[in-house]
This record gives sequence, C-alpha cells and structure tokens, in this order.
Amino acid sequence: MENNLICKLFNIQIPIVQAGMIWCSGWELASAVSNAGGLGIIGSGSMYPEVLRTHIRKCKQATQKPFGVNVPLLYPNIEEHMAVIIEEGVKIVFTSAGNPKTWTTHLKSNGITVVHVVSGIKFAIKCEEAGVDAVVAEGFEAGGHNGRDETTTMVLIPQVRKAIRLPLIAAGGIGTGVQMAAAFALGADAVQVGSRFVATPESSAHENFKHAVINTKEGDTQVTLKQLTPVRLLKNKFFTEVDAAEKRGATQDELSQLLGRARAKKGMFEGDLEEGELEIGQISSAIKTIIPAGEVVNEIYSEFKVTIDQLKKLKS
Repeated sequence: MENNLICKLFNIQIPIVQAGMIWCSGWELASAVSNAGGLGIIGSGSMYPEVLRTHIRKCKQATQKPFGVNVPLLYPNIEEHMAVIIEEGVKIVFTSAGNPKTWTTHLKSNGITVVHVVSGIKFAIKCEEAGVDAVVAEGFEAGGHNGRDETTTMVLIPQVRKAIRLPLIAAGGIGTGVQMAAAFALGADAVQVGSRFVATPESSAHENFKHAVINTKEGDTQVTLKQLTPVRLLKNKFFTEVDAAEKRGATQDELSQLLGRARAKKGMFEGDLEEGELEIGQISSAIKTIIPAGEVVNEIYSEFKVTIDQLKKLKS
C-alpha cells in the first residue's frame, strides 16, 4: 500500500500495527510482526529501564525493519525509559495513558515519530495540538485499560476522523481482515491489533494465558475496576472478587488493596489463571488457534484485500 499514510509514516509495507501490550509484547513478537511487513511494538510498561534496553537491542538484531516502543505515560520510571529509547536510537514511540504534550516535543526533537493512543474525540484533538504524528483511537472493545466513556470502535473512529487531519489508526475489537476493512471504511488509515497477537508463539504471555484466550467464549470478558482505571479482563476468580466488591460499594482504597501489586504479571506472564489479572479484548472469543505472528499479519491482510475486492464489486 504505497500511498497509505501510515505505511509512509513508518516505512512499512502493511498497515497493521501490533499493540504494545504489557507482559505480552517483547522483542520476539515485535520483530516477528515487523519482519512480516507490519509494525511491531515493544510494550515497555512491564519493563525496568535496562530490561527495555535489552529488548530494544535484541529487536534490532532480529529485524532490519522499523519497530517501535509503547510507553504508558503513567509509568514511574518514565524519564529513564525515554532516555533509554533516545540512547538506543528508537525511531517510533507510541505513548498512552497521559497527556501527549508532556513528551511529544522532546521526542520529536530527537528525531522520533510520535503516536498517541486515545479513547475519545477531545483527546484526539489534544494530540493534534500537541504535534503528534498520528493517533490511535481505541474503542471500548479493547483489552486492558479502557476509556471511561465506553465508546465503541464503530462509533469512535468516524467521529475522530472528522475531528482531526492526522493519520488515524483504529484499535479495539480488531483481529480479522473483515474488521480491518470495516475500520478503513470508517476512516482509518491502519489498524492496531492486540489480542490476536497474544495467541502467538512469539508472545511473551504464559502458555496458560494463551490457551485461556483461545478457549474464551462470547461474554467471557468484561470491563471492571471503573472506580480506579477501567480495564477489560477475562472473567476468573480475581474478576469475581472485584465484581462483588464493586457491587457492595467498595471504596477506591478497598479496591486498590484488593488489586494489590503485580496482578497483571501474575496472570498474563506467570500463568495464574485464578488470582491473576487477565487483560484481553472482546475479540478473544473469535481466536481459536495459536499461530506465528507472521501468519497472523498475512492472514489479516489477505482477508482484508479479499474483502475490499468484494466490496468494489458491489458498485457494478
């Protein structure tokens, strides 16, 4: 797609971006997606600065193609993370969970392309004002942390498209080529895919979690912890405890205590399917196989092209 805005911006062949998911997207997944023609992303939110440095260096060795790093702006060691990213010559950074004005100018002054993840129109407009190069608009179907307005991808993308002139990446509930084609019809220039890449050999997620994902059924995920930071989880013992606490009117402090520390690591990385926090999107109920990340990219893109061709025939 030589005229595609996102392909031009990142110098990639296929407008598919792999989401930077904590505990799931290290250098192996990022390099595999990049080698397949998409844009691989290292998720730095679960990494200490020197661990991030190691992942960046290994990714450079594993691919000659562009890749990026996702940085949640609420991360406590963010200054160290940004220093590592600049020192290691990373060219693309996706920021999330914070104000894009905080780091965009600094990153761009170091020759870095900046993309920010939003869940609403007003945040997308702020991104344009902050000078970011592209926006990811993520709908409520997405796994992990979610917007408070509960706006679905189908509603969000066309509204953001009308509000900004920047290249737009659609995210949330996208894991097939048909859904990618729908996102393009709504005004997106590319898609960001998360959950589908969790169920790959290259994902750093625990095997227990990967198999839980491919066994997910419709309705098995739900957004919870709305008093803290809304997050979509796979239902398990931990989810049930949180749900019960919220229904009895637990305070933020009580919920924070119940959440504790390292719940996401326990679930997604260590494979504790009962006590861990299992972040995954609604699309998980459609994922039935664990296949290489390169095959995921090719499968989605091939189906996308077939779908676009079929839609063109409807004109005649």
